[in-house]
Amino acid sequence: MAEFSNKQVILRDYLSGPPKESDIYVRTDTTRLKVPQGSKALLVNNLYLSCEPLLLFLMKKGAQQLPGYAFSTPGSPIIGYGVSKVLESGHPDFKEGDLVWGITQWEEYSLIRSTDILFKIHHSDVPLSYYTGLLGMPGMTAYVGFYEICSPKREEYVFISSALGGVGQLVGQLAKLMGCYVVGSAGSKEKVDMLKKKLGFDEAFNYKDEHDLDAALKKYFPRGIDIYFDHVGGKMLDAVLLNMRVGGRIALCGMISQYDLDRHEGIHNLTQLIYKQIRAEGFYVNNYFHLYHKFLDTLVPYVKEGKITYVEDITEGIENGPAAVLRYSSGLNVGKSLVAVAPS
Repeated sequence: MAEFSNKQVILRDYLSGPPKESDIYVRTDTTRLKVPQGSKALLVNNLYLSCEPLLLFLMKKGAQQLPGYAFSTPGSPIIGYGVSKVLESGHPDFKEGDLVWGITQWEEYSLIRSTDILFKIHHSDVPLSYYTGLLGMPGMTAYVGFYEICSPKREEYVFISSALGGVGQLVGQLAKLMGCYVVGSAGSKEKVDMLKKKLGFDEAFNYKDEHDLDAALKKYFPRGIDIYFDHVGGKMLDAVLLNMRVGGRIALCGMISQYDLDRHEGIHNLTQLIYKQIRAEGFYVNNYFHLYHKFLDTLVPYVKEGKITYVEDITEGIENGPAAVLRYSSGLNVGKSLVAVAPS
């Protein structure tokens, strides 16, 4: 039985709002881990851990309502997506030395008992960190929401909120590759500049500077919006509904403006769905993981040919994991937020 000094990022108690410094902390345990005989569990060394809305949601009261996921429990390592190396396997589909991505715990070494959301990495000639984002769950979310939900056409008008996150930056580039006109919103001048100068968006704006979101959208979309990829909900979604074109499509990916509110904001412009024959659809990426190999066949060539740029915000060292979570939850990250478990 292997014995490890194992740094862990621990949840102190269930969250009922944005995380505070006192809510998560680092603990170092001497852990004895071994794959139980006859089980299909994996012992892994975690390499990268992903900061994203799901990570925060799984720490909150009520996370039990999300089907298919285990939720973080007080006194234990928080749960989220990561990239890992298999040290020992009881599962016939995985062997020692395999690189994998999927659900794990925020610690140096984990015993993964369920492999339902775990994928073997075959393309190791791209950065491994990409499997927390571009080639992992956020990338799949972008692919499914854009192609499967929004059914894009060339030269359509596309708007993406929270556009520099792990999902939004890929949606924008996929839309540009189709010849669409693309505008993104973000929360700082630095993020706006990056969307335009590094990722090739046609336009971008800082939503915090806009007192009238309806007027801002009319400025950037004088002919209206065909596709809206929504991460935000609330007032932004309400303003977008007024600016959608007839036959428009909305992919409801997330509503980060609402998660920490005791009472969610109302949406007042829902009649636009009828008047303009708009299709708005929420989706759950777990239901589309059967498309993962098709997704890779599309994305990996784009990455290798330099047609896709991906911006990462990497925190070095799991001991800095709590700071990374707080930085992400405050919107201070620039690009896909993740933690490199061991400093490079």
